[in-house]
Amino acid sequence: MNELRQRCRQNHYAFFFDIDGTLADLQATPEAVSIPSSAVADLKQLTQQSGGAIAFVSGRPLSQIDALTYPLHGAAAGIHGAEIRTLNGELTITHVDAQQLGDIEQYLSREITSLAGVRLEEKGIAFALHYRQAPNAQAALQQLAKNIVERYPDFKVQAGKCVWEIKPRACDKGKAINFLMQTPPFKGRIPVFLGDDITDEAGFQYVNQQHGISIKIGSGESEAIHRLPNVIALHQWLDDLANNNIDLDKMRSVQHG
Repeated sequence: MNELRQRCRQNHYAFFFDIDGTLADLQATPEAVSIPSSAVADLKQLTQQSGGAIAFVSGRPLSQIDALTYPLHGAAAGIHGAEIRTLNGELTITHVDAQQLGDIEQYLSREITSLAGVRLEEKGIAFALHYRQAPNAQAALQQLAKNIVERYPDFKVQAGKCVWEIKPRACDKGKAINFLMQTPPFKGRIPVFLGDDITDEAGFQYVNQQHGISIKIGSGESEAIHRLPNVIALHQWLDDLANNNIDLDKMRSVQHG
């Protein structure tokens, strides 16, 4: 009976997960990142229990989100909300001037040639300057990113863990979660968002405003109310949630009184 009550409570919630640094440990390169099969199994179980009210909200494009979370293929927001797919498969994509994208790519490719260890990741409508293997390049890359957004005001700079991202100004994870919350099966539910980075703060702010549950993975200042120390702890929390051993109502009462 208690398990049934817990499952019924879960039907009142909508779940949003960041990927890198949250569901998956950070790696030297984006391609090296993976989500353990046990965590994917728990996500699949939670998807069934919540009637599909799970979405991945990531700086990665949708194609990479789908590859990392296979065989799940539900709602998702890629590139911080520049690409959004609802549960029924409807796509909303932020359109950016193709000439500007080409100019930005050429400029960044040219400017980083002298910066050993720096990686330019093209995301279709956004760019990421990775310096995990070149920490001394942080300031130079920040200046490059600032140069871009000064020249092209439709874009903004987003700081991350060992990365500077250049993305459409209109997009952030809070807006992405808000968009999905207006669609079934998320509509009318209480949002729960888990993330680890500066890029997730807009999501935490939105969830807090909606009297939901915000959870940060790792250390550092944050708008999130709850904490898990690392990705391993997140995996245990997810397993407990999938097996109805987490009282979300209690977590929410702690957060909002």
